[in-house]
Amino acid sequence: MKSLSAQAEAAAPRPGTMKKVGIGAAAIAIAVVALGAATRMNAGHSLDRTAADAALPTVAVVRPQAGGDGDALVLPGNVQAFNSAAIYARTNGYVRRWLADIGDHVRTGQTLAVLDAPEVDQQLAQARADYQTAVANQNLAASTARRWNTMLAKDAVSRQEADEKSGDLAAKSALAHASLANVRRLQALQGFTQLHAPFAGVVTSRAAQIGQLVVAGNAAAQPLFTISDVRRMRIYVRVPQGYSAEVRPGMAATLSLPEYPQRRFPATLVRSAQAVDAQSGAVLVELQADNPDGALKPGAFAQVAFHVGTGDGHGMTLPGSAILYGNDGPSVAVVDHGGRVTVKPVTIASDAGKTVIISQGLGAGDTVVDSPPDAIRSGDHVRLQTATATGGNGTHAG
Repeated sequence: MKSLSAQAEAAAPRPGTMKKVGIGAAAIAIAVVALGAATRMNAGHSLDRTAADAALPTVAVVRPQAGGDGDALVLPGNVQAFNSAAIYARTNGYVRRWLADIGDHVRTGQTLAVLDAPEVDQQLAQARADYQTAVANQNLAASTARRWNTMLAKDAVSRQEADEKSGDLAAKSALAHASLANVRRLQALQGFTQLHAPFAGVVTSRAAQIGQLVVAGNAAAQPLFTISDVRRMRIYVRVPQGYSAEVRPGMAATLSLPEYPQRRFPATLVRSAQAVDAQSGAVLVELQADNPDGALKPGAFAQVAFHVGTGDGHGMTLPGSAILYGNDGPSVAVVDHGGRVTVKPVTIASDAGKTVIISQGLGAGDTVVDSPPDAIRSGDHVRLQTATATGGNGTHAG
């Protein structure tokens, strides 16, 4: 029995050992709690970083290239006929017939349409009758005045009576002249029942229809015909102010039209408005070009290439997708090394659609956002796209 109790006493843990075990278990529990808390904090910080990264937009950027498309300044132009006239009726009537249609070549004075104006015809007949009456009264007054002047010479009548007859002749003569003027006016009005071409050209529009009522002086009415002289054409171009000093009368230019992609038309600048339009910031110039085969059409759009330098020497080429268009005009979003955005207004010297040439507002070292979002503003932060590519004439950079 003694040996068993001794063994039990030996197997029981000592008080110091139990204390150490408790301290170890507490330390392990504290370590586990600390590790869990640290793991949760790291996860929270990682989530915050992920959310912040997701909120920061990633943008592609381009760097502008100096110069651009050689030394050619390409601007849109509007082609117009050298002379163009809208033909209206000068008298009321109905269209009896029309003798020219769109596309017809007409000569000077050729009849385009004939109107029926019965009211004018009747007014002219009445005016002629009134004129005949006035002439008859004038002749009678003239005979009476001569007789009274003869009797005055013989002292058969008084001076007063002779003067009255002479005055009556003058009045009847004035009435006859007025009646003749009215006849000539109505004859001219009757002549307007035939519409004539004012110059040789092409009929570019016709609104005349058989039986159509034509009212003269109606400002809202369409012209019955439009005649255009297309043997030589005028081309109007708005040149940006930065290039206006280099574009002067006498310089040559070339035209290109969408319907003739492989053809170029020579033109010469003939005059400039010599004034900058306050709204567009451009100077209106006129060019002229021969059109022997009729390839240039009135109202057509053309690209006009002037052979000049790059304006102020700092022309920069960018993809057209890098331009922001707002109420204040075109601008670009420039990014610094820290990813901070600055929106800069720019002046576009030439817009070829895919690429544009910037004459003012951009430096060679600027990094420009390509396809910027409409909501981008100065002070925003962005992340630059890491991939590199080439688009248009601007170089994409990461």
